[in-house]
Amino acid sequence: MELISNKVTISTDKETIKNFLILPSNLWHLLPQDKVSEFKSDESGCSFKVQGGIVISLVNNGTTENTLLLKSGEKTPFPFELTIHLEENSGSTEGYIAFKGEVNMFLKMMIEKPLSALFNYMSEKLKDQFEK
Repeated sequence: MELISNKVTISTDKETIKNFLILPSNLWHLLPQDKVSEFKSDESGCSFKVQGGIVISLVNNGTTENTLLLKSGEKTPFPFELTIHLEENSGSTEGYIAFKGEVNMFLKMMIEKPLSALFNYMSEKLKDQFEK
């Protein structure tokens, strides 16, 4: 299953955004606070519980010039990769989140809408983070 969030334009340079996102503890600021609990982070990743009791674990998996790569950690119910794409244009940065997960058709029907909503929310919160 593949999902792509809405694209957002952030009035900040790409390096500032990457430096913010490379710290797993900063992902807390992008999550819907009313729908997650038990957020924990260290230098290599973070984990949190979403409504319904599912634990999501994210591990840093490297960076490229225009992307930050995250992958599912041990406690996550299915393997996936998250890629945060950032492209700088004239002092602002366009960004979006791409998800690629290995899920069966039944699970896809259950999680596709909530995950799309989550990634769109996170993209908007990233924009808000730099435009306060």
